[in-house]
Amino acid sequence: MSVNDLHGYQIDEFAHGGTTHTVLRTGTGPAVIIMAEIPGITPRVAEFGRRVAALGCTAVLPSLFGKPGKSPSPLYITSSLAKACISREFTAFLRNRTSPVTLWLRALAAHEHGRCGGPGVGAVGMCFTGGFALGMMVDQRMLAPVLTQPSLPLPFGKGSKRALGISKKDLEKARQRVDEGVCVLGLRFSHDAMAPGERFTRLKEEFGEGFIGVEINSSPGNAYRISPRAHSVLTEELVDEPGHPTRAALDQVLDHLASRLLDS
Repeated sequence: MSVNDLHGYQIDEFAHGGTTHTVLRTGTGPAVIIMAEIPGITPRVAEFGRRVAALGCTAVLPSLFGKPGKSPSPLYITSSLAKACISREFTAFLRNRTSPVTLWLRALAAHEHGRCGGPGVGAVGMCFTGGFALGMMVDQRMLAPVLTQPSLPLPFGKGSKRALGISKKDLEKARQRVDEGVCVLGLRFSHDAMAPGERFTRLKEEFGEGFIGVEINSSPGNAYRISPRAHSVLTEELVDEPGHPTRAALDQVLDHLASRLLDS
């Protein structure tokens, strides 16, 4: 890993239920669990964590796959995806089951809430981990869930595009949390086949006004130079351009976290 790419982070480990993962932390204040996209905690994911820390939160990045600090490459992405798909911690293809790693993530969130304080915790899932914040809503500590380009279950096969990768029991609990006032924020590019529009339609059906879906135009020839193959909403290089839709989406995520964890 590159020390420069991970500057400002403390590196530790967290164990629960016989499973141990490396955890990176930076900042102070209420905890936000940031679950990296494939291939892992890249330099741009680490930079997103620093943005969260700048709000006045503690950014907590569990390393669920890949090598922290390593830059993405086609081979690295393919290798990380293949390993994640066969891992028992993730249910890459099952439509109505919560990934087992969510139990570990709930325990991490509880630990960080006790360590950091505040009214509760937030969670940002990206890509492969995009939907995990839904399963984490079972815990009353989860106040600010964010689903960015949620890709599980992988959208291959009949019915998979509408599936949320969460058990019926956990989905019912998530609905109850929304009824209690928790708001779910989701983000995707309009032409992203890995995070299909049908999934956002289902989320709206399940949570109504409790789901805010942000869809960024990535149609061919769009005015913002966004590729139709664009996928990573919060870590695109264009996110650094003021006034760009991806920057607006980033700001909306940060506002979502701040309003629920800091403005109380």
